[in-house]
Amino acid sequence: MELYNLMEDEVIKVIESMKNDIPDICYCDKCKLDMAAIALNNLSPKYVVTDTGYVYAKANNFNTQFNTDILTAITKAIGIVGKNPRHK
Repeated sequence: MELYNLMEDEVIKVIESMKNDIPDICYCDKCKLDMAAIALNNLSPKYVVTDTGYVYAKANNFNTQFNTDILTAITKAIGIVGKNPRHK
């Protein structure tokens, strides 16, 4: 395994799941990546380098504060990108 930021997968997964909750926003690949970049810049990274570290970090994802932090960062990012998409 190489250096890996587990937070990236979590953020993308949550953005994908929010499509149905906030349908009036563009979710094209460019907008999703912009949302993810904004959210990730406001969250602490979760780097792992071993399979054991990956499992331990994933287990921490069940923490209520962890999930709240991700939802808050993504909601803000969706608002920013929704108001100012980089495409027409």
